[in-house]
Amino acid sequence: MPPAEDIYRHLLGAFRMMTGKRDGLRLLDLSLDGFWNSFFAIVVALPAMLASWVPLAGDLTAADASFGLRLSMLVRLALVDVGAWVLPLAALAAVADYAGIRHRFVHYVVATNWGSAIFAWMTLPVSLIRLAFPASGDLAAGLSLIVFVATLVLYWRLTNAALEKGAGTASAVFGGMLVASLLTLFALQDILGVAPA
Repeated sequence: MPPAEDIYRHLLGAFRMMTGKRDGLRLLDLSLDGFWNSFFAIVVALPAMLASWVPLAGDLTAADASFGLRLSMLVRLALVDVGAWVLPLAALAAVADYAGIRHRFVHYVVATNWGSAIFAWMTLPVSLIRLAFPASGDLAAGLSLIVFVATLVLYWRLTNAALEKGAGTASAVFGGMLVASLLTLFALQDILGVAPA
């Protein structure tokens, strides 16, 4: 795990890229170690992600489900989210040459890994509302939609800043990765039996 000051610097760099400041890229470690260390962003995001899995696990299991069944559901939800985070990046690695972004692939992965940790924490208020007020479905759904749209805009800006190949390439990669992430998410939900009813 990188030191706390490095994690802070990486998160700040990703945030600056999301807000249109390309100098945020200079705050990221783009070395080979920095590439692999960027996957520790999953650990940084874990508490916020766990807060979203707990109410969902409750929704997907019976009210009288055992602790073991609920824990099994939490593990499956974790596998779905982590798989939807990592597998599309592996697919992008396979096609990066064809997409003309091989020389910016590390930049993209490092930036989006740390950016995804920020996005996970952006969803925390919605998860806390669901935990504290289980009957607040409409409010939580409305806030989820607002957060989702905001993350799409910020993710596109992060992609554009990381690739430095223009809006067209950024849009193509953004769209492709969004579709790949959603397809992976739905496939893993189906395979692991956690698809919402």
